[in-house]
Amino acid sequence: MATLAINPRLFENLQIAETHRATGDFGQMDDAAIMLELRAGNMAGFDFLIQKYRKPIVHFMYRMVHNQAVAEELAQEVFLRVYRSRETYRAEARFSTWLYRIATNLGVNYARDTRHERTASTVYLDEADSETGTTPDVADSTPDVEAKLLRQERLNAIRQHVLALPERQRMAVLMHKYEGMDYKQIGDVLKLSESATKSLLFRAYQTLRDKLKAFV
Repeated sequence: MATLAINPRLFENLQIAETHRATGDFGQMDDAAIMLELRAGNMAGFDFLIQKYRKPIVHFMYRMVHNQAVAEELAQEVFLRVYRSRETYRAEARFSTWLYRIATNLGVNYARDTRHERTASTVYLDEADSETGTTPDVADSTPDVEAKLLRQERLNAIRQHVLALPERQRMAVLMHKYEGMDYKQIGDVLKLSESATKSLLFRAYQTLRDKLKAFV
């Protein structure tokens, strides 16, 4: 059976070592079923999951740490934990829910461990997307000088107030606003009921609206 070489170039060097199934077949399979293939020793399944989820997980981690190198490292650790958990994996929840739960826990732990090193600019919820170049919260039209200053002031305020949100609210906003996850998915990650998740997000957005009234 093939083995996984765990090193800093995991994503670049990972090769399909076994082909119990053709890689194309994985596209027709549920993620949980692919994990069960990996559990049975099919390394091609792991390669497929990395290709499918690497970019979303890196983006998710980047939104939390605002450091591309750290985001890449944390994403690698997410997938290493997936691999290490292959033999004990149980398809009791959606694979993506389980994956984001691992990512969330790693991101929260990193934030706690490095809190004294971070400044108010650590989280940029409103920063332009690295792929599309668009900014979610502000129109793309070129502003005049006054509008540009107001925009920058607004962005700084958003950063400050998002950082000030309670931990779970902050994570829920990240998943809801930037990962496009619904209430049930977020609740599964945070181990909350759907109604509790709705309440959590309502409080988070209400807090942000109240704090940002001057910019509305």
